[in-house]
Amino acid sequence: MKLFTTICLCLSIFFSKGQEHHAHADTLSLLFIGDVMGHGPQINSAWVDSTEEYNYKDVFAPIGPVIQMSDFAIANLEVTLAGPPFKGYPQFSSPDALAYGLRDNGVDALVTANNHSCDRRLLGVERTIKVLDTAKILHTGTFLDKEQRDSSNLLILKKGDFRIGILNYTYGTNGLPTPAPTMVNRIDTALMSADIKQSKTQSLDKLIVFIHWGNEYQIHPSSDQINLGDFLFDNGVDIVIGSHPHVIQPMKLMQDTINNKQKFIAYSLGNFVSNQRDTYRDGGAMVKITLSKSQGVTSITNAGYILTWVHRPTIDGKVKYEVLPCALVESKEFQDVQETEKMKLYMKLAREHFTAENVGVLEISH
Repeated sequence: MKLFTTICLCLSIFFSKGQEHHAHADTLSLLFIGDVMGHGPQINSAWVDSTEEYNYKDVFAPIGPVIQMSDFAIANLEVTLAGPPFKGYPQFSSPDALAYGLRDNGVDALVTANNHSCDRRLLGVERTIKVLDTAKILHTGTFLDKEQRDSSNLLILKKGDFRIGILNYTYGTNGLPTPAPTMVNRIDTALMSADIKQSKTQSLDKLIVFIHWGNEYQIHPSSDQINLGDFLFDNGVDIVIGSHPHVIQPMKLMQDTINNKQKFIAYSLGNFVSNQRDTYRDGGAMVKITLSKSQGVTSITNAGYILTWVHRPTIDGKVKYEVLPCALVESKEFQDVQETEKMKLYMKLAREHFTAENVGVLEISH
């Protein structure tokens, strides 16, 4: 509780700035969030004996004020919400409370096409969609049937005069077939070309592709990622956000001089929350992009990253999970000395990696 209070106090001045920023109809801020995992120990930790229900409020409360400073926050939901029995790896089903915990701390939309989309077969795909609809969380990537895909494949975020489109694809589903009649968007250049072409009829200010790709635990993008990113840009995509490696990979804000347009890519945002504790896997990065519109032209005026780290304190004999904004807690000394050392190591390595590899994307430090 003390840590959460400290974060809120540190953010108070930024909330006032954020409210003033949101008041301008010619700006819009987007926050992209990495992999939301649900390993077995996380599920056990979320169970509350006194109420006999699951609750993820405390998991996201420390990072919630940061998330809420953006107009739209979008994360990768890498579990199903298939109902009990709740289990983690290798075939995930998390309690519905996970989605509500994200929503109540500022997450507006979830992308659902990833290698775990079909973990619980037909029930998993269908129920995940229905839970998100009930919770009023926007989503794309998986669909109940072709009719739903035709009508809602392109997720459009609207604020004032802004119209931002999001598409979502995955390299596969761990060898599991997509159960009919549901649909999971796969990486297929012909399919993506058609979707991008269709999106151009929607008067979008920017088109974003949130894509599940790459090699797990590698901090540099593969040649396939680089080539596919170039393909997306060449076909008219403005922003590419990657997931799947479970570790951070570089981010780049570039100017396409031939087509006179900006291009942004984050190859992987790493883990937002998980039980993975190896170096680089115990943290992630959120990316905040600010758009501005002037005389009908929408531009990226700022792009920065916010490092996050998963703290596991032991409270009343039970291991808990907290997603922390690193810049606000880096001087914090946890009761568990090893936890303190792990967080500082993650921040050091992440900053060194991004300093060496990023282009035009600096850390947002509060």
